[in-house]
Amino acid sequence: MDLLRSLIFVPGNRPNMLEKARSFDADVVVADLEDSVPPAEKVNAREIVGKLAPALSGRGRKVMVRLNSLDTGLTRDELAAVVGPHLYGVSIGKGESAQDIRECDRLLDAAEAEAGLEPGTLKLIPWIENARAVMAMEEMATASARVVALAFGAEDYTDDMGIQRTDEGQEVYMPRAMVAIAARAAGLSALDSPYVRYQDPEGLRRDVGLVRGLGYRGKFAIHPAQIDIINEMFSPGREELEYARRVVQVWEEAESAGMGSTSLDGNMIDVPVVKRARNLLALAREMAGRGGAVQA
Repeated sequence: MDLLRSLIFVPGNRPNMLEKARSFDADVVVADLEDSVPPAEKVNAREIVGKLAPALSGRGRKVMVRLNSLDTGLTRDELAAVVGPHLYGVSIGKGESAQDIRECDRLLDAAEAEAGLEPGTLKLIPWIENARAVMAMEEMATASARVVALAFGAEDYTDDMGIQRTDEGQEVYMPRAMVAIAARAAGLSALDSPYVRYQDPEGLRRDVGLVRGLGYRGKFAIHPAQIDIINEMFSPGREELEYARRVVQVWEEAESAGMGSTSLDGNMIDVPVVKRARNLLALAREMAGRGGAVQA
């Protein structure tokens, strides 16, 4: 899986903010053409993003664009304006079926051909934002090889359900968990909604702790002050890494002795535990490879 811990939205109609985003330490900068852009600014935004997005890629950072949904009629022109070799991929909301994902795939095929990119270069992150999408997300996750993650959109989901969005999040616990399960079943990452109280770092920590426990691999941000917390909390800690190293060491010793399980600190060590440890160490190596502080 690609490293997608922190993904920060930047309004596509704000060139000053896009320029500033070059200094952000997010894994992904997402130039937004959707919710943060007023209707009258949509055309202007895609032209600005088309010009400035290439400068955002650097230091291992990925660049994505959040497109307007297929039913707006804007998607094709937005792709024509922003697609290029600098782009990692796109995210798109309001999809409700595998057919919607296949239509996005077809549009990306055409945009890649027009831009001279290899077929399949661009990745896709669908947003799961309403009841129909929750019920169809298993098929959506596997409808295109471009899909690398599923993103849960809590604000639109609660609006669709006609329920109140709260800071505690009990009302979205079930769909949040279901998105994580669907993503994992398809071999994808699960990415969580932004935490909208951007001046509440402790609330953000609680929120990330909750979704990490559900199996999420990353979270969207709406303010640069959120990036460091998100990166930290979706990164393995020193104690976790040290324990993972010890797990692998005792397992390899057990294997050499012909044993199918062993123990460490009073806990049984078997194949699933070793797989988790090796995955954690691989994640740390990937993070170190892109200039992060974590060392495996």
